[in-house]
Amino acid sequence: MARDTTDSRPIERVEDLVEDIAKGCKPREKWRIGTEHEKFPFYVDGNRPVPYEGERGIRAILEGMQRILGWDPIEDAGNIIGLVEPTGQGAISLEPGGQFELSGAPLETLHQTCREGNAHLAQLREIAEPLGIRFLGLGGSPKWTLAETPVMPKSRYQIMTAYMPKVGSHGLDMMYRTCTIQVNLDFSSEADMRRKMQVAQRLQPLSTALFANSPFTEGRLNGFQSWRGEIWRDTDNQRAGLLPFVFSPRFGFADYVEWALDVPMYFVIRDGRYYDCTHVTFRQFMAGALKDEVPDGWPTIGDWSNHLSTVFPDVRLKRFLEMRGADGGPWRRICALPAFWVGLLYDDVALDAVEELTADWSFEEVQQMRDAVPGEGLSALFRNHKLFEMAREVLAISRTGLTNRRRVNAEGYDEASFLSPLDEIVARGTTSAEELTNAFNTRWGGSIEPVFLEQAY
Repeated sequence: MARDTTDSRPIERVEDLVEDIAKGCKPREKWRIGTEHEKFPFYVDGNRPVPYEGERGIRAILEGMQRILGWDPIEDAGNIIGLVEPTGQGAISLEPGGQFELSGAPLETLHQTCREGNAHLAQLREIAEPLGIRFLGLGGSPKWTLAETPVMPKSRYQIMTAYMPKVGSHGLDMMYRTCTIQVNLDFSSEADMRRKMQVAQRLQPLSTALFANSPFTEGRLNGFQSWRGEIWRDTDNQRAGLLPFVFSPRFGFADYVEWALDVPMYFVIRDGRYYDCTHVTFRQFMAGALKDEVPDGWPTIGDWSNHLSTVFPDVRLKRFLEMRGADGGPWRRICALPAFWVGLLYDDVALDAVEELTADWSFEEVQQMRDAVPGEGLSALFRNHKLFEMAREVLAISRTGLTNRRRVNAEGYDEASFLSPLDEIVARGTTSAEELTNAFNTRWGGSIEPVFLEQAY
């Protein structure tokens, strides 16, 4: 999230929060695709991490991007920490360890999404290459320790850094040493949201397996195909993972609100200052828990929006749905991840088919799959079959959905072509993590350094 919200409208009742999410309902013709992708900056000389400050630091990259784009700077205590397109059509932000993120504009087609991603990477290269900096497309930082990883000057991250070790074993790794690709998608009604969120939650482990791309930590194999996926298993289980109540046939906006109300907060913002609120839940905030601790200590819609950005289930609900299961990866994956989900969720025939496929999957079964995938990838078993078999079937449904959308580019290709990287994984029978592991054990000679060449943007 590039910029924290400061909407000062007061909250008077829980129903205000339900209504705020329900405002996301849109007719089909207004559905859009919003793609986010993160990458690790590194110095080509020595494959070293890039600090915030300095003539060749991350601040310099942001300032260079501002000159190219003309976007508005986002500042925190005098430091530029991101950029936002003046009309809200896209933003650039920093993750805690300097991971560089593009939050793309809401676009109509995957062709536009891919052009956006390519343009962003080209602009980054224009600014960063003269500084001796490139970017790495992996799900986990492959070489640097936590101590070696830079810290970005962002107030919300200071609060999170102090809090994370209290609630899980991998919170700091999540913050400082992971990257993802995500897609944000729309819904037309509460019922449409329910269908999409249930399907997406059941299939999120498959997405993690298909995009598994983080087998290295601190220069060595870590024993996982998606170390990032493993990290999320014990980051903060009060706010992350699978949500069992989503499996209910009566699941709706109010259920998600009731859950989020009881998740501990991170902060509130008053006059540009961040106040640590990790000791209260949002429900307690609404009951007056902060009225004597922070200025204007009653909750606003802006506080609620910020709170929703700090809960991390595998599928996150705001005024849209966020698919959160995939590792970061090479540039072709930036197009493949939204293609996978758009094909499944934006066509009625495909959504009917994938809903039928997954309808009887229980929470316990999906949780078991979710637990197995970080280590086993597409070789993990679901109902005695490897996920490779499921992947073939689900990709076929996604391809049908994309073909049915009939969105073609100037060369006459429809959006189904963006699934090719995933088709290749299933065809060869190995994930990207397994390919990287094999390279490390053979032609790389046990050295991590070649990954900075082969996986760089």
